Amino acid sequence: MANDRPRVLSGIQPTSGSFHIGNYLGAVRQWVAMQETHDAFYMVVDLHALTLPQDPAQLRGNTRLAAAQLLATGLDPERCTLFVQSHVPEHTQLSWLMECLTGFGEASRMTQFKDKSSRQGADRTSVGLFTYPILQVADILLYQANRVPVGEDQRQHVELTRNLAERFNSRYGRTFTVPEPHILRETAKIFDLQDPAIKMSKSASSPKGIIDLLDDPKASAKKIKSAVTDTGTEIRFDPENKPGISNLLTIYGTLTDSAVADVEQKYEGKGYGALKTDLAEIVSEWAAPFRTRTQEYLDDPETLDSLLAKGAEKARAVAVETLAQAYDKVGLLPGKH
Repeated sequence: MANDRPRVLSGIQPTSGSFHIGNYLGAVRQWVAMQETHDAFYMVVDLHALTLPQDPAQLRGNTRLAAAQLLATGLDPERCTLFVQSHVPEHTQLSWLMECLTGFGEASRMTQFKDKSSRQGADRTSVGLFTYPILQVADILLYQANRVPVGEDQRQHVELTRNLAERFNSRYGRTFTVPEPHILRETAKIFDLQDPAIKMSKSASSPKGIIDLLDDPKASAKKIKSAVTDTGTEIRFDPENKPGISNLLTIYGTLTDSAVADVEQKYEGKGYGALKTDLAEIVSEWAAPFRTRTQEYLDDPETLDSLLAKGAEKARAVAVETLAQAYDKVGLLPGKH
């Protein structure tokens, strides 16, 4: 029974158009595996996207595109609960309770907020960007998640979730499950192809540094072949001294389910060109059926919207119950149903 399994929850923003290989290897690949072993809740977090200005039509299109891509990677609505965040209003309702429980200094210390606000400047930084980690807390606690599959850069947000869950439970009585971060070390970070010192990211990387899964295979191959490496010739996993080659080895090993040591051995005595050429082919072969499946969902928006509506219904069944408990615990007067 699904209810006997530990529950996981994770989300992905719909701001990026095509998923890139860092999204897939760092997050979504785990999601697909975990739907077989966990009671899995996955969402397109469209409310989080609003921390930056959005074109309304583009946001709607990107939300559908993100859902289509999640389904194309192998998420199965029969095995997991897949939904759009804004279709479950309890997220923002619980977020207010959590905001009232969070210290201003505590929220100010979130490193992602500090990084993004320093780039944008105080006048262009919204209150939403400041409080979005607390909405993320509500996202997790609403479903009583046991584990949260996240990248290493999100660990601080899970710690905030744990702190607020424990604070609420201590103040008002046990209400929320205190979740654990679920981070796979070897796929925690995929780096920029042009600047392997930074994580592959739509917001920080240049277009040449990102492998988009919906890209034309020739475009992806060109990016891989022009990936920054070093002046040496030895293909060795050494993130400190050979970050570019180490990044390519990680992508290769993860996509082919091979140990990095085995990939190193395979290319012993061969040049960087051989590794890059083979990796370009591997990426192309993996991405081709993904692109086809994504397009099939986009070509049938009625079916896609129907799947998302059913997912929201399943999610709300859990969310309504959690929110009612939390409202009752803090002393809010129950309304008529």
